[in-house]
Amino acid sequence: MKQYKGAIFDLDGTLLDSMRVWDDIDIAFLKKRGLEVPPDYQEAITPLGFLEAARYTIRRFGFPETPEELIQEWHQMAVDAYTYEVELKDGAAEYLRYLKEKGIRMAVATSSSPELYEPALKRNGIYEYFKAFVTVSEVKRGKGFPDIYEKAAEKLSLPPETCVVYEDILTGIRGAKMGGFAAVGVYDRSGEGNRAKMEQEADRYVTSFKELMNGGDSFFDKF
Repeated sequence: MKQYKGAIFDLDGTLLDSMRVWDDIDIAFLKKRGLEVPPDYQEAITPLGFLEAARYTIRRFGFPETPEELIQEWHQMAVDAYTYEVELKDGAAEYLRYLKEKGIRMAVATSSSPELYEPALKRNGIYEYFKAFVTVSEVKRGKGFPDIYEKAAEKLSLPPETCVVYEDILTGIRGAKMGGFAAVGVYDRSGEGNRAKMEQEADRYVTSFKELMNGGDSFFDKF
């Protein structure tokens, strides 16, 4: 059996129950401009970093602002939510402790900026579990490609084939698999439409991290 040594986690929708925050921001942001949120908008911007999401939004709606101006507006709306409101997904803290006790090296691979994720992870008591953090701004391509996961594995000093990626979006699962990583799909209500495809394409699919403990983890339970 292959020996896995690293775990690479997406944050929003995977470890953090934060997708509703972005739903609320999208609603408020577009409502201020007299628009409703199109059904496919969230799915289109979720794999992107702030800059690419801002460029996409400007192209799609024809807004006069610069990408930097949109990013600043979104950032201000998000900081308070991440600092004071965002909680962990079911079983996330317990699973991270489980991996830490086994000596698994853990990293974060996220589209969010440190100004957002650091206070949320620290307030929820899990920041210190991670040896490395990578954002999409550090790599050339978004989460439909393996770049961010490869960068995280590099920071953990591990080859991709010894790492497991945890993602709540189909593009993330596909990007990880493209890079030779094992991939676990994590349920989030925002990705309900792609659940069947994620179950098919991921190596494992869970609705709660609790399913991966007490002998349920096919990657690390042999440690």
